[in-house]
Amino acid sequence: MRSADAKATLARLAADANRPKILAAPVTVIVGHDMDFAGELPKLMPHAAEMMQKYFAPPEVAEATAMRNGTLQGAYLIVAARALGLDCGPMSGFDNVGVDKAFFAGTRIKSNFICSIGHGDPASVFPRNPRLSFEEAGRWA
Repeated sequence: MRSADAKATLARLAADANRPKILAAPVTVIVGHDMDFAGELPKLMPHAAEMMQKYFAPPEVAEATAMRNGTLQGAYLIVAARALGLDCGPMSGFDNVGVDKAFFAGTRIKSNFICSIGHGDPASVFPRNPRLSFEEAGRWA
């Protein structure tokens, strides 16, 4: 979102704490996933399209895959923006159904998270919070 109208619409659908961030940022993106992504497989994977379309035919398989891959693509967007020196503010506090109606009506795209991108005010950008160590959050199998 770059236009004032689009940002205002998105801000109305966001949690109170997220509204000013959306309105202040030069750009806020909605990271979503296409629930009908398998329809693109003949173009993207012509060598295995039929097999993959059958694999993704069950709605629960398609939904889980779309969400997982959409999340990864959103993370890559954040990594790329930060590599360019931009600040990113990913947010999950918003009305997904409302955002989908406002921005993706008539499509099979579902919103996942939103992310404001720009140059944050150093006075309001707080340092990274502590993270769990690998030993606390993961394990070797």
